[in-house]
Amino acid sequence: MHEQHAFMKECAAEAARVARAVPQDRWSDPTPCEEFDLRTLVNHLVLYTSHGLEHRALRKELPDELTGRDFTAGDAWPDEYAAQLDRGVAAWADPAVWDGDINGMPAPDTAAMLILEMALHGWDVAKATGQDYRVSPETGRFVLQVVEQYAEMYRQYDGFGDAVPSGEGAPPFGRALASSGRDPDWRRPG
Repeated sequence: MHEQHAFMKECAAEAARVARAVPQDRWSDPTPCEEFDLRTLVNHLVLYTSHGLEHRALRKELPDELTGRDFTAGDAWPDEYAAQLDRGVAAWADPAVWDGDINGMPAPDTAAMLILEMALHGWDVAKATGQDYRVSPETGRFVLQVVEQYAEMYRQYDGFGDAVPSGEGAPPFGRALASSGRDPDWRRPG
């Protein structure tokens, strides 16, 4: 639990850093997620990696009010996202949260998938906005392990594309991106 919570904290801090540098005038820009423009991707990221993080820890469903919200509508959204991420990470700091199941899945597995979501979609937002998404080698190895464990399930639901080559000597996080169907060398057009 302690190690996984550290990965969660690291990915949350990096996602918040990336969010603070998202340009407010580029919402229709393309992203590595072909079906999402930047606004759609950011709304997905905010909903599932901050509100979803807290709600899963509390064993609560996301309310309709949140699932339909445009989190990017106000200029303060990056700070609100960072504060919500902090609440989500804090909810997972309780050792009791890691016991039992969440929606039929062991709590540590749910946490792993939330970390995966934060890392991969945080990277997507970073790349779409010309930034880097940086994680430690240990977190990269953890994300790679989770991608490899759940890749086929995600592909069944079109959450991942087919794996792409990651290049010889790629770091673990780069291999995780490639295994999830992302091009680690993706660049925004123009």
